[in-house]
Formats: sequence, structure tokens, C-alpha cells
Amino acid sequence: MKTKNSADINSLLKYGFSKSVVSLMIKILTAGLTYLMFVVLSRSMSEQNYGQFAFGFSLATILAIAANMGQETAILRFWPEEIGKKARAKAVEALSAGWLLVLIAAIIIALIIIGATFIYNILSSYNLISYSFIMAAAILIIPLAMAEYGSSALRAQGSVLTALTPRDIFWRFSVPLVVFIIYVFGFELNGTEALLLTSFILMLAMGLQFFLANRFGYQTKIYFSSLKPYVKKRWQISFWFLISTLISMIALYVDVVLIGFLVSMESAGLYFNAFRTAGLMTLFMHAINLVIAPMIAKYFYAKELDKAQAITSLCSWAGFIFSIGIFIIFIFFGDLILSLFGPTYVEGKIILLLLSAGLLIDAATGPTQIAMVMTGHERAYVAIFGSIMLLSFVILFLVIPIYGIVGAAIVNMTARIISQTAIVIWAKKKIGINTSIWGFGGVNFKELAISLKPDLRK
Repeated sequence: MKTKNSADINSLLKYGFSKSVVSLMIKILTAGLTYLMFVVLSRSMSEQNYGQFAFGFSLATILAIAANMGQETAILRFWPEEIGKKARAKAVEALSAGWLLVLIAAIIIALIIIGATFIYNILSSYNLISYSFIMAAAILIIPLAMAEYGSSALRAQGSVLTALTPRDIFWRFSVPLVVFIIYVFGFELNGTEALLLTSFILMLAMGLQFFLANRFGYQTKIYFSSLKPYVKKRWQISFWFLISTLISMIALYVDVVLIGFLVSMESAGLYFNAFRTAGLMTLFMHAINLVIAPMIAKYFYAKELDKAQAITSLCSWAGFIFSIGIFIIFIFFGDLILSLFGPTYVEGKIILLLLSAGLLIDAATGPTQIAMVMTGHERAYVAIFGSIMLLSFVILFLVIPIYGIVGAAIVNMTARIISQTAIVIWAKKKIGINTSIWGFGGVNFKELAISLKPDLRK
């Protein structure tokens, strides 16, 4: 006989699985289009120009997360939390205030970068054009920040297609298409032009997202009156959301920026391509995270840890198995895959394998950041992950000038393995959720078997 608890878990797994499949399908298409975008850009630009684009794109991505001020994570927690309390007005207030904070911060950061670059060029002997790609990267910060928050705001409301399609499909399809057309007509983009083109098309994608969201009845309106009460009530927790997300994003992109500064733009481009390729391993886990973030928050605060553990464990194993398959492909065909960017990028295979090894352990530890942030332990996450990453940044400064991009990849891999393992141990002890692939030990298999039995008969 099926118990109520097992029925709830069965329903939860079905819901999470169906949502994850939709997210995965979009993310698979996104990964292909993202790869196509960077391949077309790499093939149609010189190594120097592409290196400038990779540097500017990485810098803009880090600063866009800073501009989000943690709001892309906050809304995933505050919206379901307030809706669960039947306080829709508070949920709308959080969403509206988040939009304002992100937009204001993005504009301020962009202006600071542009101003600082302009002043530096005046004081130095370089022509302004030499650093124009940094100014273009500053402009890209604004649509990147808005797109990141917009996606989270819609996912918090239960949307997947509307949240992901404009940025992940329209933008990533349009950029390589336009670049290819420009290349066919005999024009080669430099780093500045490529970044500006990317910004413009992303702005169009954001316009499409707002249109679709309004059409399907999702909340997108901005109320200036919502800003003051939201900041007064939520600023402290939002700060920790910002720090946790920013540290995670810096850990992903700081290598490219440091290599561009300390080695060369060509090396930054090579490392960037290897990193983007290695990132394919986390494709399924990221797709799952889009779905389970608000679910973990909901069931944790409802004190239903069995449900949170069940969905987390299932997703951890799914992501890990997917990652193993991709890692094996990289071992045998990594050089062939990298050759898509151009013959010189084949040299990045060792970088690809080192970064992939770290990401494989990352997949095995599951959604560590999501579990800690969604359950109110963002400070602990910052303390653990931040301290390890800070140490790794210092080591990078010392290692990169001597050992180059190989040294950077080894530091990245080692820091990722140590930090994720430490977080899993802490989360299991303090939260009661084991986010890793070994977390199934906390799931009642008998209850799950009973709940899934009718479906297995069909």
C-alpha cells in the first residue's frame, strides 16, 4: 500500500524530472549554440582579437554577477518563500526591487570601468583604441546582468521556457549567425566590435523576454516604491547572496582574466576555449539546478528533509553519470573537439583534461552552493568556499607567471576538489542534506520503491 509520504516523494520526483528534462533540452541546445558562437568568433577573428573578446567577455561576466548584487539568487528564495506564506505582495516587492538594484548597479559599474579606462589611456602613452575592448566589455555588463536576473525572476515564478529561451537560444543563435554573415562579406571583427555586437543582440533578446513574460502573465513590472522597504528588510541577506554568487563566478572566470594580464591575450583565448569545452560536463547539473533551487528552499523550510534529500540525490547521480560520459569523450577526442576553434587551439587538450577532472569531482558533490544558499547557510558557504578560493587566487598570481596556463589549470582543479569536498561534509553535518552522489544513504529506498512501483508496471 502506498503511504502518503511515498506518494508525495513520487509526485516530487516526477515534477522535478519533468522540469529537469525541459531544462536539459534547452541547455543541450544552449551548449551547442554557445559552442557554435565561440567557434565562429574564433574562426573569423585573429588570435589577438579573439583573445581580447575572451578577456572582455570573462571580465564582463564577473562584473555582471557583481551588478546582480545577489538578487538572482535572492529571488529564487524570496519568491517561493513569500508565495508559500500567501504574501504575494511581498513577493512582488522583492522581484521589483531586485530589478531596480540590478539595473542601477550595472550602469554604475559600467560607467566606472569606462571612466577608469579613459583616464588610464590619458595618463599612459597608449592610444585609446588599444583598450577600447575593455570599454566594450563594460557596456556588455548591463545586458548580461539584466539577463541573469530576468532568468532567475521567471524561474522563481515557475517558468522555464520563457526564462531561458530568449537568452539561451535566441541570443546564442543570432550572434554566430550575424558574425558569419559579416565574415562572408569580407569583414573581420576586432575584439571591441565583437563585444559590442554581442551586447546589442543580447539587449534584443531581453526585449523578447519581457514581451513573452507579459504575454504569459508573469510578473515583470518595476515599482520604484518597492526599493526602500526591500533594501531595509533584505539588504543583509542579499549581501551574503552577492558574495556567495560572486565568489563562485570569479572562480570560474578569474583564470582567463589573470592569464590575459600576466601572459598574453592569445593564451587567454586558448584557456577560455578549453574552459568552455570542459564546462560541457556540468551541462546536466546546471539544468537540474534551475529546477531544484526553489524546491530545496520550499521543502527545507517546510521541514520535509526527506523530499529535499530525495530530489537532491537523484539529481546528483544524474549529473554525475552525464559528466563521466563527457569526460571519457574528452579523453579520446578532446584535441579533435578543440580543433573546431582552429588548429592552434589543439594545444589546449591538457588544459581541457585538467579542468575536466576538477569538474568531475564537482559533479560528484552535487548542488552544494544551491543547498547551502537556499537553506539560509550562505555565510557558511562564503566562509568555506571563499577562503579556499582566496588562497587559490594568491597562488594563481604566483603560479601563472612561472607555469603559465598549465599551472593555472592545476590550481583551478585542486581548489575545486578541496572546496566542494569540504562543503559536502559541512552540509551533511549541519543541514542534514548530503548533496553528493553518496546522499542516497539518507533516502528511504523502501518508500521510494513503493511509490514508483505502479509506474514501473506501465
